[in-house]
Amino acid sequence: MTELLSQYKYFIFYSVCIFGIPTFYLLSRMYPFVEKVVFFLMIFFTCRMEDINFASHEFYRGTSRGFEIGLVDVVTLVIFFLVLSRRNKFKIRLIPPGSIIFGLYFLISVISIFNSAIYLYSYFEILKMVRMYLFFWVLYNYMQNNEQLNLWFRNVMLIIMYVFLTIMYQKYVLHIYQCDGPFPHRNSLVMYMMVFTCILLARILDTRDRNELLMLMVFLGMGAITILATLSRAGMMCFAFGGVITLGMSYMSKVTYRKIAISCVLGLLALGVLAKAADSIYRRIKFAPESSKTTRIVLAHAAINMANDKFFGVGLNNFGHKINAPYPYGWHIHEGDREHVGGLVETIYLMIAAETGWLNLGVFIFFLMSFYYRNFINFLRYKDNAYRFISIGLAGGMAGIFLESSLEWVLKQTNNFYQLMMIFAIIAAMGQRYFIDPRLQAGIKIDPIQQIMNPIRRIMMFVFAFIKVFFHSKR
Repeated sequence: MTELLSQYKYFIFYSVCIFGIPTFYLLSRMYPFVEKVVFFLMIFFTCRMEDINFASHEFYRGTSRGFEIGLVDVVTLVIFFLVLSRRNKFKIRLIPPGSIIFGLYFLISVISIFNSAIYLYSYFEILKMVRMYLFFWVLYNYMQNNEQLNLWFRNVMLIIMYVFLTIMYQKYVLHIYQCDGPFPHRNSLVMYMMVFTCILLARILDTRDRNELLMLMVFLGMGAITILATLSRAGMMCFAFGGVITLGMSYMSKVTYRKIAISCVLGLLALGVLAKAADSIYRRIKFAPESSKTTRIVLAHAAINMANDKFFGVGLNNFGHKINAPYPYGWHIHEGDREHVGGLVETIYLMIAAETGWLNLGVFIFFLMSFYYRNFINFLRYKDNAYRFISIGLAGGMAGIFLESSLEWVLKQTNNFYQLMMIFAIIAAMGQRYFIDPRLQAGIKIDPIQQIMNPIRRIMMFVFAFIKVFFHSKR
């Protein structure tokens, strides 16, 4: 029976590729509604992965376990052909911003394969990186106008609602203690939802429409409850950190009494939710196994041993293999059991250094920081523009991702890797649109120092005014 289902799975996959891609491409060109549905599916399948795995090694403890091809890749191809069909109307950039840095990271990763013990495992990860870049390239070239940016934001809200409903089903119907929703692990869920909730928070602080405010607060509550339901200690801490960065950037943009009032209301609501979940959070922290901390430390030592042993690391996606005997990197973990150590280092930074070398870790960090810098430039350039909240939310969300990545390796998981390339594509597209859309440049003079100091002056003036009123009332 299992073999029969497997055969049907392959049959459906090839049918979708052969007939589905051209059919949805033609329908999308004919009907705008179909195109919107296809675009939604492109974003949705980064959350709800539906993959088929060729040469599967499902029991291997690695970041990739086969040649995966998913429905997100199929839908991406539909959008890819739509982009090509509009090349006379919209300019296609063959090398989007950030491509050279990613290309260098990819090249060094390929070179590291010469140190791999099992080349096949490395090829699994190479295919994943190719898929990620294709997704980034297509989304960047597809985002050409405000309507598509609005559509993307609405899709984000729909995904938050879907994940929330999945979590509620798991928690109150299946009675799962720590929920992971449609994701492979609860830490993956936290990292994924953290970005979208920070964008919602930024929009809540920015909007002046009361109906939109109430609706967005409901969705923000969904996102926050979803993260709390995972009971992930690191995840909740990183989510709080991302929220603080988002608030700080929003106040840097503009300080108003209305924004302060909304912040106070959100703070009170957050305290109420925390009070409801306080018992579960306390038990999760109080009774967390000590072995969790110990394992992280010894695996980090093993990763450093690997990175120091070879200039290009031990080979892409070979950490899970070389942590075991006969390789010496993990002997300090279980002195009495060197035949099988297992485990992956719980930080993506040491994972990259161990598998592809310290040099590639530097390239990867530069890749991340380059987009954080681009996003900050977008924040400055989109002054007095309705879409500035996206840059504010992404600043907080990415800060949370980068912090959590020092504690977890989930950024290499397919869902989170896709989302990372998604937000990078949005950042790059917003930066490019600033140069090609004269309406965004009208009346805007870029002086980064002044742009930073003006909000600080406004904050200080507000503080001084508050102190003056306070002492005056005392008298």
